[in-house]
Amino acid sequence: MAKWLLSDNFVRKDPSMKRNIKALLRQVAGPILFLLTLIVICAFLARYLTGSETLADYAKENPELAYGTDKSDEEADSFSQNADTETMLTDKVEAPVTQTTPVSDSKKGEEHEPNAAPAAPDTPDSSSAYPDSKSDIPEQEAEAEDMNIHPDRILYKEDFYYEPLTESVKTKITGISYPENGCTVPYEDLNYVGLKYIDFNGQEQIGELICNKAIAQDMVEIFYELYQNDYRLERVRLIDEYDGDDTASMADNNTSCFNYRVVDGTTNLSKHAYGLAIDVNPYYNPYVVFGKNSDGSDYISPPGSEVYADRSQGFPYKIDENDLCYRLFTEHGFTWGGNWNSSKDYQHFQKKLN
Repeated sequence: MAKWLLSDNFVRKDPSMKRNIKALLRQVAGPILFLLTLIVICAFLARYLTGSETLADYAKENPELAYGTDKSDEEADSFSQNADTETMLTDKVEAPVTQTTPVSDSKKGEEHEPNAAPAAPDTPDSSSAYPDSKSDIPEQEAEAEDMNIHPDRILYKEDFYYEPLTESVKTKITGISYPENGCTVPYEDLNYVGLKYIDFNGQEQIGELICNKAIAQDMVEIFYELYQNDYRLERVRLIDEYDGDDTASMADNNTSCFNYRVVDGTTNLSKHAYGLAIDVNPYYNPYVVFGKNSDGSDYISPPGSEVYADRSQGFPYKIDENDLCYRLFTEHGFTWGGNWNSSKDYQHFQKKLN
């Protein structure tokens, strides 16, 4: 423009105009140059102080301000995508099975074999998401043993299970219900049974039995049904808590199973010695031998339970053919001592192995 202003065509009519324009340009050139220099310096300082962040960088980091978007929506979308990804990954991983539940709820009418051998627990494949899990098995078994939980425990229902005898259980019974010498039943033939029951006060209790492994499945199924139906049992303890004294256990109305002993008053081994018999609420369901006493009267055990030997009377905790306990045990193939002829053992159920 200045060149045009100074051209001969523009100043031909007024030569003094050219001089005036040159003077004006000299006056404004200095301030313009200063202003340009100041702009360059300010731009440099702004870039330095903001860490070399350009407008494009700022827009990328602050889209809600630069583009009018809501960052919370973007974060929500990101969270949703991550969650979906985790779900997809999780669905592809199958955790290894560590415990076997061999039978279903009998109350639902599902078929099962009470004495069938339990299926072996699944073990994780070497190509699974847990490549080192196999190396942990011995440590897990040792830990389970320390907690008195056998690694071969079979869980029927929650708190209803059976397992081979742990070392701590063997120590507890050896020399009491399990003789140190002369016992013809190996430890391997026995199982420890854990269960729950309802006591005479209506309170839930934890009980324990030792029985032959051949009837362990029967035990958890029967006692689970008794528990579900609020059937009352005063105590369910190992007879070792009574020093193996069967009479003391009966007098305390304790329900028990294994005890390596002879039949009361004989030299013959009881079915209890094999873990194939159980006495239920024995004080209210005594053992009676007709005319055994020297005076011809009936022998009744335990002492004090004589009144309950008269089965024509009605009283609580009485086992007869209408009793749920009787029905469950006989349905599982047990015979009842209340059906014997020369004697009556109303507390007693036993099972014969095939």
